[in-house]
Amino acid sequence: MSDTDNNWERKALEKVALAAVHEQRKSRQWGIFFKSLTFLYLFTLLFVFMGWTGEGEKVLGKHTALVDMEGVISSDQVSADMVIAGLQNAFEDKHTVGVILRINSPGGSPVQAGQMYDEIKRLLGLHPKTPLYVVVDDICASGGYYVASAADKIFVDKASLVGSIGVLMDGFGFTKAMDKIGVERRLLTAGENKGFLDPFSPSDPKQQAYAKNMLEEVHQQFIDVVRKGRGKRLKETPDIFSGLIWSGAKSIELGLADAYGSTDYVAREVIKAEDIVDFTPHSDLVSRLADKLGVAMAKGLNPLAESKPHLR
Repeated sequence: MSDTDNNWERKALEKVALAAVHEQRKSRQWGIFFKSLTFLYLFTLLFVFMGWTGEGEKVLGKHTALVDMEGVISSDQVSADMVIAGLQNAFEDKHTVGVILRINSPGGSPVQAGQMYDEIKRLLGLHPKTPLYVVVDDICASGGYYVASAADKIFVDKASLVGSIGVLMDGFGFTKAMDKIGVERRLLTAGENKGFLDPFSPSDPKQQAYAKNMLEEVHQQFIDVVRKGRGKRLKETPDIFSGLIWSGAKSIELGLADAYGSTDYVAREVIKAEDIVDFTPHSDLVSRLADKLGVAMAKGLNPLAESKPHLR
């Protein structure tokens, strides 16, 4: 074979090799491009999902501020911190004509509810020209109603569920089941009542009486709040503070609520500012996971974590 033929074959192989390298580089560049595009897309979704775009809508001019309170009232679900943050932003906005707190809650923690109530009263004192109205969705019971009683007026649907002014502490007793399966409870405490209402120990009449007195104390606090908030509008009956729940229609009759009205109706006809701006805070994913993990760890360390008063 001649040198010319060898040179031709070498050049041909070089061209093929260079073409392969070029195609490989091109393929790698496109791969990087599509990976970057995918990453950007996922990051954008995460950005929106976690609420980094900012709280609430923004409109120019006068508006009605809306804060939603939906779910069980507790430090890890509908917390005082979140609701209060939304209310503060709503009142501090210079374009807010009035505030609507839309409640759809069966109740929950009396502590969280009490903090919300106190802050509503404080904000109304600081902003006397800005009214706050509660609009009840499906249910506004117990702790939910505790919060609602701080409002200037309460609007309901005729089929809403309202009231349940009472306090409970629930749990289970497993001593009979333990006897049947042959399980022995070994509880060591330092302090006579450290095992207060332990579900795996026999019921102690003294502890039961103490818990009952504590519930009565919290119940009286609830009653005082409702009487103060509703004033002369409240038509007291023997059952009104018994824990019963009423329809929206009956709640108006009893003075627990003031009138029928939806969010749009109250904004348009009562506040006279038809544009509604949502100031409801939304916790980001990382915060929610951290909160849930913290609560789970606390419950694991304290099996009696759920044995506390509930306004529901």
